[in-house]
Amino acid sequence: MDADAVGFVFAPSQRRVRPEDVRDIVKRLPHETMTVGVFRNERPETVVETVNKVGLRAAQLHGGEPDSEVEYVTQRVPVVIRALPAGDERLEGAASWPTDLVLVDGPAPGSGQVFDWSLTTSVPTSVRLLLAGGLDPDNVTAAVQQVRPFGVDVSSGVEASPGRKDPVKVRQFVERARQAAAAYEADGYEGGGEPPYDWMADR
Repeated sequence: MDADAVGFVFAPSQRRVRPEDVRDIVKRLPHETMTVGVFRNERPETVVETVNKVGLRAAQLHGGEPDSEVEYVTQRVPVVIRALPAGDERLEGAASWPTDLVLVDGPAPGSGQVFDWSLTTSVPTSVRLLLAGGLDPDNVTAAVQQVRPFGVDVSSGVEASPGRKDPVKVRQFVERARQAAAAYEADGYEGGGEPPYDWMADR
């Protein structure tokens, strides 16, 4: 479907997958696809072990983990994404975090609820921002145009039923997100002088 990254949920969820299954999937993915393990309040040692054992290239910490645990993971995993809900006061200090990207989600991650995108303005402009929370093929264009993130994250918004992706929705989402990004990049990218994030640079 031409997605830049694929996430695998290891946290308690209806979308949870087993490490051994993920290892087999990762072997079949194009090398340029960023593979991400999603964790929530997991022991940092377990996060590192799972990422390296499965052969993933990134970890997404989605549980409000303390700074010490986030730093432990960043020292041992190539790419780390720290996720926090919109409106969290800690987002204002994101520029000082050792993580590679920051994901801003709705108040209830995985619920498919859209939040007020203006809340992302609390994130410093120098931070590579991923936008999540209730995105789907119908609203991703508006989301990209308003927030201008480095990337967008989707799950329930492209599902045929809970836990099962709809390939048509996935393709529509990716195409519309790319089209929206291309439109504002053509007008002149506004990102502190940096080009859009290149996953391959962190492989």
